[in-house]
Amino acid sequence: MDQVNGSVVTEFVLLGLAQSLGMQFFLFLFFSLFYVGIILGNLFIAFTVIFDSHLHSPMYILLANLSLIDLGLSSTTVPRMISDLFSDCKIISFYNCMIQMFFIHVMGGVEMALLIAMAYDRYTAICKPLHYLTIMSPKMCMLLIVAAWIVGVIHAVSQFVFVINLPFCGPNYVGSFYCDFPRIIKLACMATYKLEFVVTANSGFISMATFFFLIMSYIFILVTVRKHSSKDLSKAFFTLSAHITVVVLFFTPCIFLYVWPFPTKSLDTFVSIVDFVVTPILNPAIYTLRNRDMKVAMRRLTGRVVSSREMT
Repeated sequence: MDQVNGSVVTEFVLLGLAQSLGMQFFLFLFFSLFYVGIILGNLFIAFTVIFDSHLHSPMYILLANLSLIDLGLSSTTVPRMISDLFSDCKIISFYNCMIQMFFIHVMGGVEMALLIAMAYDRYTAICKPLHYLTIMSPKMCMLLIVAAWIVGVIHAVSQFVFVINLPFCGPNYVGSFYCDFPRIIKLACMATYKLEFVVTANSGFISMATFFFLIMSYIFILVTVRKHSSKDLSKAFFTLSAHITVVVLFFTPCIFLYVWPFPTKSLDTFVSIVDFVVTPILNPAIYTLRNRDMKVAMRRLTGRVVSSREMT
C-alpha cells in the first residue's frame, strides 16, 4: 500500500488498556454505559432545544450545538476503544489514523470556539440585558456557530497538512488508545522538534490562553454584577457556575495532554479517558441539573412522547 508521503508504514499499533479478561469486561461495561449515556444525554438536549419553542434563544441554540459536538468528539475514539478491548492486535490503518486525528481536532476546535461564544452570550445577557436581543440576534447566533466550525477546521488543517506528509519508515507503536498529532509526530523518520513546537503552540498554548481568557471573562462578569447590585451576584454566580464547570472540564485535560512538561503513559491515558468519556456525559448533566428552563422543557418533551405513544 503506497502512502501519499512515501512512507513504508501502513498501520499503527494502539495501546491496550487492559490485559486481564476481568478488567477487559469491566472496562467494556464502563465505556459502553458511558457512551450510551453520552448519546442519549446529548441527543436529548439537542432534540429538546429543537422541538421546544421556549428554548429557541441563543443560549440554548449554542448549548444544542455544544451537545452535538460533545457527541461527535466522543465518537471519534470511544467506539474503537470499546471494540479494541477484546482484540489481540489493536491496529489502525495509516489513513484511519489520519482521519481520526483530523476529526478530533476539528471537534475540539469547534467546542473551544463555542465555549467562547457562550461566554459572550452570558456577558451580553447579564451585563447588557437591555441590548441582549439586539446584539444576540438569530443572525449573530448563526454567525457564531459558523465561525466556530471555521475555527475548528482551520485548527485541524493547520496541523494536519504537516503531519500527513511526514515520512514514517520505522516504529509504529503509538503508545495510546487513539491517534493524536504529538504521538504520531514522534514516530516520523526525521527531526520533528520544530513541528512538535507548532503542535504544542496550536493545541496547548491556545487551549491554555483560551481557558484563562474564559475564566477571567466570567470573573469580570461577576465583578460587574457586584458593582451594580450585590443582591444579583448570587443569581449570576448560579447561572455562570455551570458554564465555568464545563470550561474547566474541557480545558484541563487539553492543557495536561499538550502542555504538561512531564507526561507519563498512565497520566495521559487517564486524562484522555476523562476528555473523551467522562466530560461529554457530564456536560448535559451539568446544564440540565443547573437550568430550570431546560428541566421543564425536558419534562414537556417527555410528556409529549409518552402521550403520543399512548394515542398510538
